[in-house]
Amino acid sequence: MSHYCPAWFQQAVLYQIYPLGLCGAPAENDGVTVHRIRRLEGWIDHIKALGADTVLFNPLFQSDRHGYDTRDYFTLDCRLGTNQDFQDLCRALHAAGLRVMLDGVFHHVGRGFWAFRDVQENKWDSPYRDWFHLSFEGNSNYNDGFWYEGWEGHYELVKLNLQCEAVVEHQFAAIRRWVEEFDIDGLRLDVAYCLDPAYLRRLRSFTDSLKPEFVLMGETLHGDYNRWCNHEACHSVTNYECYKGLWSSFNDGNLFEIGHSLSRQFGPEPWTVYKGLPLLSFLDNHDVDRIASRLRDPDHLRPAWGLLFGMPGVPAVYYGSEWGIQGLKSQGDAALRPALERPEENSLTTWIAALARARRSSAALCRGSFRPVVLTNLQFIFERKTPEERILVAINADHSPYTAHFDAGCGQAVDLISGQLHDFGGGSVLPPCSVAFWKMER
Repeated sequence: MSHYCPAWFQQAVLYQIYPLGLCGAPAENDGVTVHRIRRLEGWIDHIKALGADTVLFNPLFQSDRHGYDTRDYFTLDCRLGTNQDFQDLCRALHAAGLRVMLDGVFHHVGRGFWAFRDVQENKWDSPYRDWFHLSFEGNSNYNDGFWYEGWEGHYELVKLNLQCEAVVEHQFAAIRRWVEEFDIDGLRLDVAYCLDPAYLRRLRSFTDSLKPEFVLMGETLHGDYNRWCNHEACHSVTNYECYKGLWSSFNDGNLFEIGHSLSRQFGPEPWTVYKGLPLLSFLDNHDVDRIASRLRDPDHLRPAWGLLFGMPGVPAVYYGSEWGIQGLKSQGDAALRPALERPEENSLTTWIAALARARRSSAALCRGSFRPVVLTNLQFIFERKTPEERILVAINADHSPYTAHFDAGCGQAVDLISGQLHDFGGGSVLPPCSVAFWKMER
């Protein structure tokens, strides 16, 4: 349906890693080179077994602290190791059949960014003064002797002047190097909602020319996603509207909320807003509470994951959430980005792997249309459909079984998750806190 997005991304399951956190890097850049990124080679088998096929790395280039305050776009953060370390990791990931996406932080840099340091030193004599939005009439709260614009009032994040040709050329040179050195397959664009449409168009044209099937996935929070996700800009953006419904629908016993969002975005009516867009769907990430902490009832974890993998969009799994680790944003970013020695596996991991397998086996789940069939406070059945295949996704958030009566349009189906045969005669029983992906007989 979305003819301008590479097919591999529409079918993808992303595994998101915040490397500075997972690898246990110190919070401040101490300038010491430690080859921590090599720890991730031990995660490759786990990522594959989970059914993910694309690894999305949050920032890993030289930065002041958390990665979004870049010092140098060309060099791996010394706390993680060297470019050679990351090149070896990317080779191992590609050899295992996994694709690699990096976090492109192009709106702002850190105060330690080399060009900003030059401006601090040379003031108006710096050849880089036009790289930033600054004025020598004022002063910063760091007493730099000039005022500059930061990102949303965070002055440790220095806003770049993306109207400046030299800045764009510098960034594009870095992206070219990442493709040459690490053979990356795409980028997540940090704060894409702050990037000018003209810049996005240029970026899309450039990355299209670099590597066929290169994907741009933008971070957007609100507004009309079509502004950033279209033929000339990003192939995909983050679906924060549905993120909210994915957890609060279960907490409030009100599946109408997520039902309404999905119908508004993808429903069969001609006016729906994102039909055919492969938006990135997620239950959590490095910026929000872990889903296991967010859901009030742990029995809702399985149906929430089932809904994520059954709804339109490209599902993402944030490292550690596949075995249910906890983490609250109120405890600070570090609580959401913990150091982990090795991956773990439990019944939740097995469940997510089964969902990923089911989704991969089905064209309708990867890119089919969406139509609600049954919707109550605690039950939701919807259809995903392509010309070749029809799937019903059935969710029960209740602690009691529920018998659903509806016209299935056929007599039997196979549950793609369990492999069990399902008969529609006399009503369909949904077990407590359950999910089924019924593949309908023709």
